[in-house]
Amino acid sequence: MTFAAVSSAVVIGLSGHPVRVEVSLSPGPRGLHLTGLPDTTTAGVRDRVRAAILNSGYDWPQEEVTVAVLPSDMPVYGSTLDVAIAVAILAAHGAISLERLTHTAFLGELGLDGSIRQVRGLPCAVRSLITSGIRRVAIPLGNVGQDIRCAVIGATSLTELVEQLNSDAPSTVPTALDPAQGAPLDLTDLPGNHAARHALEVCAAGGHHLLLIGDGPATMLAERLPGILPALDDASLAEVTKIYALTESRWRGRRPPLCEPHYTNTAAAIFGRHTAGQFRPGAVSLAHAGVLFLDQAPEYPRSVLDGLRIPLETGEIVLASWQGTFILPARFQLLLATSPCPCSGGNACQCRPVERRRYLQRLSSLRDGIEVAAPIDPIDRNAGPGEPSSAVADRVAAARDRTAHRLAGTPWRTNAQIPASELRTRYRLDPDALDPPESRLRAGALTPSALTRMLRLAWTLADLRAAHHPTRDDTQRALRLWQGKPA
Repeated sequence: MTFAAVSSAVVIGLSGHPVRVEVSLSPGPRGLHLTGLPDTTTAGVRDRVRAAILNSGYDWPQEEVTVAVLPSDMPVYGSTLDVAIAVAILAAHGAISLERLTHTAFLGELGLDGSIRQVRGLPCAVRSLITSGIRRVAIPLGNVGQDIRCAVIGATSLTELVEQLNSDAPSTVPTALDPAQGAPLDLTDLPGNHAARHALEVCAAGGHHLLLIGDGPATMLAERLPGILPALDDASLAEVTKIYALTESRWRGRRPPLCEPHYTNTAAAIFGRHTAGQFRPGAVSLAHAGVLFLDQAPEYPRSVLDGLRIPLETGEIVLASWQGTFILPARFQLLLATSPCPCSGGNACQCRPVERRRYLQRLSSLRDGIEVAAPIDPIDRNAGPGEPSSAVADRVAAARDRTAHRLAGTPWRTNAQIPASELRTRYRLDPDALDPPESRLRAGALTPSALTRMLRLAWTLADLRAAHHPTRDDTQRALRLWQGKPA
């Protein structure tokens, strides 16, 4: 046999794209010629594949080897095609029966010693292959256990893969996602701080953003927010799994993710970047369907704070390079925490009022989009244990169910997603309930955007108390929560 073709796929952004790898052996000078690959990757692929085949104990064909990757207009390939190219060459040379390659795709990076190494974005690639009719995929053993959803052959080396292909042994079956993520942190560890705990519950119920101000346990509160949020639904879980597949880690279970980037991180680490022919998701995408927590928020670069306004409004982040423009999902709940002054000195603070105002004004570009602000105090061990997360989660789930029932038949799932136009028409409040925030708007103390967010918050407060419609008391409480005062 002098010709062989196998299936594979590449990942661009979060999308998988099936490709076909063809190999032809023909009389001529002994060598390997690659077509259809970008010039920047050709030399690396040629050297890796040739060394892997020889170091695995197989003979290199004495003919001229021509490899074509189709379609040839893909902007990026990376090293995901190494295994497919090697298998196609071995099949054309007669080391593998072509019958064994039917409806099978090959994904993985080759080491010079013939080892098959784990690759990023595998679930994205596999989904595209299944759609194209592939029934089985050969993948690195390190990727087995991810959300593959079809029969797999897991191998650690090229030799092991060839032996499995030439044997009659059945394909291995991918393990299911492990639902265990460890016990969630509990709010009982946080005595006192009733205002902050209530704000956390309101934000969890409505999907609102939160600003915590003070020298209290902001990190402890943030780490417990995913424990009171509803579990990820199937659609959100699939998106989160695909995003984490582009990183060195994998996402397991249905608990919403929590991402806590440090303020020393670059804008590329926050929003995503393009390196080595691949787009790497940033913190805003790793927090998709979960929580993005920025501690000491005023310390973040202005470019980061201003840049967050785009994903907050659109729920996605656009990454661009010379190879194209790609969109990653980035719909998250933003939780900001800050000390009231730059020195964080607590009672010993000697900062002047103007310094405090200037410090908090660094968040001015985001403040209009934050529905809830709350003070946090140091933990008071004499306050007794706090209410458990399970009780709070039950109230949040009940409120979300009421919201879902009201929003049935619409594309929105939380009150925080309701557009301003719908709040003025379909979900318009009674004039008496609208009076407190609208009087503030007329006085110039509220912007139209802040008014919209306050009305969304009023609906969440109504859902938490099982009311059919917000009242004047709900809008007044929403106003106080926006101002950072106890509701």
